[in-house]
Amino acid sequence: MEITKVSTKKDLHNFINFPYRLYRSDPLWVPPLRSEQVAQFDHAKNPMLNHCRTALFLAQKESMVVGRISAFVDELAIKYWGQNIGLFGSYECIDDDEASKALLYFARDWLRCQGMTRMRGPWSFASQEWGLVVDGFTPAPVILAPYNPAYYNDQLARFGLVKARDLMVYEIDVQKGYTFPERYLKLGGIIQKRYGVSTRPIDMHNLEADVMTITRLANESIADNWGFYPVTEEEASAMARDMKQIVNPAACLIAETSDGKPVGFAMSLPDVNQILKGLNGRLLPFGLFKMLFQLPRLKTYRMWALGVIPEYQGCAIDTLLYRATYEALYSPDLRLEINYVLEDNDRMNNSIRKIGAHDLRRMRVYEMDIR
Repeated sequence: MEITKVSTKKDLHNFINFPYRLYRSDPLWVPPLRSEQVAQFDHAKNPMLNHCRTALFLAQKESMVVGRISAFVDELAIKYWGQNIGLFGSYECIDDDEASKALLYFARDWLRCQGMTRMRGPWSFASQEWGLVVDGFTPAPVILAPYNPAYYNDQLARFGLVKARDLMVYEIDVQKGYTFPERYLKLGGIIQKRYGVSTRPIDMHNLEADVMTITRLANESIADNWGFYPVTEEEASAMARDMKQIVNPAACLIAETSDGKPVGFAMSLPDVNQILKGLNGRLLPFGLFKMLFQLPRLKTYRMWALGVIPEYQGCAIDTLLYRATYEALYSPDLRLEINYVLEDNDRMNNSIRKIGAHDLRRMRVYEMDIR
């Protein structure tokens, strides 16, 4: 078994392409666009890397790649958390304990050399891609959601990593008989009158400004959540650029008071994974046509984020946003996956369950002391 640090373009190519070989016979895995995977590791295209120290490692056996892992120190996260917590991610490995332990050892050792005292992950270079699936391996993952075989959890546990937090995933499926509860439809009207709050879709002609507004709302509304640290304006700008290609403005809502003050948001993204299946990560030659033709017809969405600023929390603004999202996207084929919600975020978990969503998956973030 040989572990090497990625240092050449060929190494990076092997690092990025390993999952496409590992999962080529897995019917649940959805190959992400290769161009987007390359961009994740490009400082010019991923502003998150501008505040990170990173190392990428490959495991090879008999000259064949059998695993990979990233280790990184996010300076913004350390400053916000006030703790020397290093992160690992991009974890992919064959079902082989020798390869798994070697990868995790090298990641741990590198983080320790960087002055870190804890190791946490899996954690991605892309926003909102945390953890491993521990329960609910089907159906196939939606846009920007991780996927992994069950044995990954055993590999991490055998190395000594333990649960840090679980993340809940919920589902609304009209085909399975879901309807938005009548009492909450009525409650929405009461909330609008009582607090003078209404919702609007984002303005595609003013997309970057609206994404900046959503970023500020997110940074304020979930500032106390475990694992959170602020998104920078540079990252928000990159997000606006990337979203423009796929976003449905009706599914991205901003809640405002009658005088135009933003107080909350809900962002749902069309599940382009439905289109990416079978493309093997490439839009050309036929994938681009497929994307343009099928994107407006997608009926599966992921509610990627929702937040309400502290002074309006407890006023059921979240219910108003759930209702507005449901009404904007409703069709007889609508399926909405809501993820992720921290297991100890009682207010949000209770709110989601009250509108009739049911548990679908559970994700887990691991950590360990490395002093």
